[in-house]
Amino acid sequence: MAGRWVGHRHLADGRAESYSGQVDLFDSAPGAARADPVAWLQTASPAAADLGAPLAVRMRPRALDEFAGQSHLLGPGSPLRRLIEPADDSSGQGGARAAPASVILWGPAGTGKTTLAYLVARASGRGFAELSAVSAGVKDIRAVIDEARRGLALGRETVLFIDEVHRFSKAQQDALLPAVENRVVTLIAATTENPSFSVITPLLSRSLLLTLEPLDGAALLQVVDRAVTDERGLAGTVSLSEAARAALVRLAGGDARRALTILEAAAGAAALGEPDPVVDLDQIERAVDAAAVRYDRDGDQHYDVISAFIKSVRGSDVDAALHYLARMVAAGEDPRFIARRLVILASEDIGLADPSALQTAVAAAQAVQLIGMPEGRIVLAEAVVHLATAPKSNAAYLGIEAALSDVRAGLAGPVPPHLRDAHYVGAGRLGHGDGYLYAHDSPHAVAPQVYAPPGLEDRRYYEPSGRGFERQVAERLAKIRAILGQARDQDPD
Repeated sequence: MAGRWVGHRHLADGRAESYSGQVDLFDSAPGAARADPVAWLQTASPAAADLGAPLAVRMRPRALDEFAGQSHLLGPGSPLRRLIEPADDSSGQGGARAAPASVILWGPAGTGKTTLAYLVARASGRGFAELSAVSAGVKDIRAVIDEARRGLALGRETVLFIDEVHRFSKAQQDALLPAVENRVVTLIAATTENPSFSVITPLLSRSLLLTLEPLDGAALLQVVDRAVTDERGLAGTVSLSEAARAALVRLAGGDARRALTILEAAAGAAALGEPDPVVDLDQIERAVDAAAVRYDRDGDQHYDVISAFIKSVRGSDVDAALHYLARMVAAGEDPRFIARRLVILASEDIGLADPSALQTAVAAAQAVQLIGMPEGRIVLAEAVVHLATAPKSNAAYLGIEAALSDVRAGLAGPVPPHLRDAHYVGAGRLGHGDGYLYAHDSPHAVAPQVYAPPGLEDRRYYEPSGRGFERQVAERLAKIRAILGQARDQDPD
């Protein structure tokens, strides 16, 4: 059912009961209707583990000491650890936990967001309800909150886990605010997208934002080695060569789920007809056709890679720039998007230090539009090489930004009378155009007259860098400004 919610409660023996739809999360009647447990809750205990489930599901950590990675979030006294672990009762305050705080977990896939949410609920004995932002609506949110409010009246707290919260609309996120504000629920929201762009500000301000990082090699090996030996996993039925372990780390790209998925596929192939199977490098490579490019065109990776690409071209590292270009091309990025970014960069970061850079970028954009891919990659590479190796200047960019800053600050005086439009009847009586000097009638086609509004005559917006062609521009500009300065020196005001 679209928008179906699932609630769970944890029993004294460690088992987890699951409820869905309109079932009361807090009805303890033994005959209450049950939904099928969601896959990852089936690993709550060895007895509950479903050996038919994927390896990544079976190996989901049951306790914090099994959790790999994210040490920066789980140090002693950290907010997340306080949510997971009950407070020490030695203080004589009854073991009361710190008041629950809502948390937004932001990080790539396979870094433990869902597991941490489950551990918070399981370790503390709170009720647990799960919603997927892919299918849940406002009605489902309100149903879970109503159940949580009833439980709170009975002294029972509820953890509400929302996966992919970035998919919630503004209205759906607004529906959460009263319950989060009043701590009717402890919200744990998971997202792979930057919450600054995908989560409404009021919800962000009421939650702790915790950033999860891709797992490093040591953490991935911890996950893999446990899966090989643990009874819930491969139970020692296979072993891994050192080359295979290293390849798993490389291919996983910081994603524990991906590492276990590859391991499971390779182990299945190795076990065929072998008495003491060993997973070697060949089987790992056959389990995955090729390493997946960590690049989501609709997510943060899109912005991270394009950012690194632009900064590499700006920084004149042509090799890094070609690397990031290759990553975008391999991931299927729209080549027109790449070309547009190069056009912008040619003006913003190169400008008049190499005027031909803009011509190359525009030509590349037109050529990519004309010939398409895969040949368009060659055109883009040529443009990248030109722009990365060109002399750099952001003087034009800084000039327009400085001018805009003055205009926005109200420094926009009247246009000098001699520059005003004098083509309509009556303009002469107003003095429009009086005293205007036609530039081509002057030596060097530069007329010594004031062009800027009053108060801005001495303002300098464009300051050439002195690199590349701008060296010549700087020399010419000095002469031009000297001629224009004559008019200001003669101005009686």
